[in-house]
Amino acid sequence: MKKPHLLLLAILLGSFACQPKATEDNTSENSKPNIVLIFMDDMGYGDLGSYGATGWQTPNLDQLAADGTRFTQFYVPHAVCSASRAALLTGTYANRLEIFGALDHSAKHGLNPEETTLAEMLKAQGYSTGIVGKWHLGHQPEFLPIKQGFDSYFGLAYSNDMWPHHPETKDYYPPLPLYEGDSVIQILDDQSQLTTWYTEKAVDFIDKNQKQPFFLYLAHSMPHVPLFVSDKFKGKSEQGMYGDVMMEIDWSVGQVRAKLKELGLEENTLIIFTSDNGPWLSYGGHAGTTSGLRAGKGTSLEGGIRVPAIFAWPGKIPAGKVQNQAAMTIDVFPTIAQLIGSPLPSLKIDGRDIWPMIEGEKMEDRPYYAYYNQNELQAVIYGKWKVVYPHRYRIIPEGSELRNDGFPVKYEYLDFEKTELYDLENDPAETTDVKERFPEVLAQLDSLANIARADMGDKLTESEGPGLRKHGRVD
Repeated sequence: MKKPHLLLLAILLGSFACQPKATEDNTSENSKPNIVLIFMDDMGYGDLGSYGATGWQTPNLDQLAADGTRFTQFYVPHAVCSASRAALLTGTYANRLEIFGALDHSAKHGLNPEETTLAEMLKAQGYSTGIVGKWHLGHQPEFLPIKQGFDSYFGLAYSNDMWPHHPETKDYYPPLPLYEGDSVIQILDDQSQLTTWYTEKAVDFIDKNQKQPFFLYLAHSMPHVPLFVSDKFKGKSEQGMYGDVMMEIDWSVGQVRAKLKELGLEENTLIIFTSDNGPWLSYGGHAGTTSGLRAGKGTSLEGGIRVPAIFAWPGKIPAGKVQNQAAMTIDVFPTIAQLIGSPLPSLKIDGRDIWPMIEGEKMEDRPYYAYYNQNELQAVIYGKWKVVYPHRYRIIPEGSELRNDGFPVKYEYLDFEKTELYDLENDPAETTDVKERFPEVLAQLDSLANIARADMGDKLTESEGPGLRKHGRVD
């Protein structure tokens, strides 16, 4: 008979022998972090409780912000769907890639397969990759997500308003297809379950890939119009339909976090939450808010390109940090690459590693460029300064009676007739041109703009740049 202390030792040794090796465990200290990237569609800067939202509650997203770093000056380089997504997934200005505007069902082009997507970079490092939600970088078979580095795909190939029920162009769009992999599995005539389906697919992806590093790109179709919400959240907010939709999205984020916690993956998962551009203001009560920022989606003014951004990773990112320094979605790709030790693509990208900033430190300012339309350099942001160049832009006409039924009012198009300089630290609403007071700052930003023009060109100044590449195209 074994002595009691020897018996105990044998039991303990046997127990340890049954444990998986640390290098094989997704939760081990040495394993690469899981990445969950949640990307909203047309969500405004002021649409989360932590950014000042009223009329609805976002407790899960507010908790995410409390658990990590919340950016107050985070940008997209293009205030429109396809271009913004191309920039996020490649770390590159979309005009460099010849991706403009919002691709629809008639598009014969898409993101060039020669470009390296975030999914392809992570897949090369042993990650399982999945997208749930909106793609919008080409619906032709050559450009679908499973040809661009994703192992699985469930969602819409373009915007959810590109369907026969569009309020302004009912006869233009065909039936709206829902994809799984590279196949259409359903034609949508009702989108009320879309957020629920996306959430279920996202949670299922985490479940299936819990034993290996994974990248989940959860690209919600909402709160882009048309707005739909399930019965779980219908009528739950004080604001109405838009508030209901935001509360369901908040629930979705809560479900993802709960699954990570249930599986013991929370402390080995980086969550990034942001939006593709600002709110589509012409839809009135069916659009979000900018918290006082000027204009909205479809402009290079702050309401169009400044978006909420939250980075959370327990134990790695300090809780409760607020970062006021400027950053942009093009920085996500190189930041993740550095984090996991991956080389950058051979083709030039434009973002930089902002991990120190995410940890709450200050980095040296760098210029960020806002492009719109066909390669128009409309604005340059450098720290707290922003220059806006003469261009045509859209606003809601003064005195317009906005609607709350899913139908938009007509935009008015105006011209920025002269170059203007703004101090965003003291004037985030861009009300006061200060170029006469700070001519040296204007000269500095002008020189930065000329660097971009010499590289990528600028239609506004009829500049051509050698740094442009071609999109992919089918005949």
